[in-house]
Amino acid sequence: MTNAMETVNAAADRSAAVTAFIMHHVSDARTWNWLPAGHQRLPEFLTLHGIMVILSGLLLVWFLAIACRRPTPVPTGWMNLVEFFVKFIRDEMAVPFLGETDGRRLTPLLCSLFFYILVMNLAGLVPCFYTATANINVTGGLAGVTLFFMIAGAVYRTGPVAFVRGFIPPGVPWPLLLIIVPIEMVGLLIKAMALAIRLFANELAGHIVVFCLLGLLVIFGWKALPVFPMAVAIFIMEVFVAFLQAYIFTLLSAVFIGQRYHPSH
Repeated sequence: MTNAMETVNAAADRSAAVTAFIMHHVSDARTWNWLPAGHQRLPEFLTLHGIMVILSGLLLVWFLAIACRRPTPVPTGWMNLVEFFVKFIRDEMAVPFLGETDGRRLTPLLCSLFFYILVMNLAGLVPCFYTATANINVTGGLAGVTLFFMIAGAVYRTGPVAFVRGFIPPGVPWPLLLIIVPIEMVGLLIKAMALAIRLFANELAGHIVVFCLLGLLVIFGWKALPVFPMAVAIFIMEVFVAFLQAYIFTLLSAVFIGQRYHPSH
């Protein structure tokens, strides 16, 4: 009886430790457990996700600098890969939903969103690193960029009067406009919120599932070994999800901005 109680208590302690580790990994904090002892506390103006936002930006700039350091008429190596993504974003997202002129003009914005989100997603899969896009504040900031171009960009592109008219469907009786126009305006904010929540929820959920499965190995030992292949499979799927979520965020940004730039469509 005593041995059974000791086993239960040990499993409970390991479960609490696993839960604490998972919560530390997916939540923002000011301590980095992987730093050397005595240097775990971060400066007051930095958090783990803040570091990952900055580090991802530096990694992206470094990668692009390496890939494009010697531009040639015929791209090779990493430059060829970068050009593939840029052309895909321009020809399959920007131009179809924004038109030829506006699409080419906003291609740098959409490319920046895609690559930045992709790097942050992939960085979160590296041991000792954290997923900044699993923080609603980070994804909210990215969605705020899209919202800015949906509003300020559309006002600049079409003018204030045309921007307001974009909320008024033609041919609708004016009594119904009292309901439809506020809904259309609120829908503008809802679209941005949907961008932020979709990216945040997918990145957060994937990491929690992987760590929960690996945590079973810590709690139950070799008896939970069959879950290890599942954890590996989900981790591999998370690499695909990193690309997919960057693609979806960029695509929807192009769609939403295009709707405000061309309200007549």
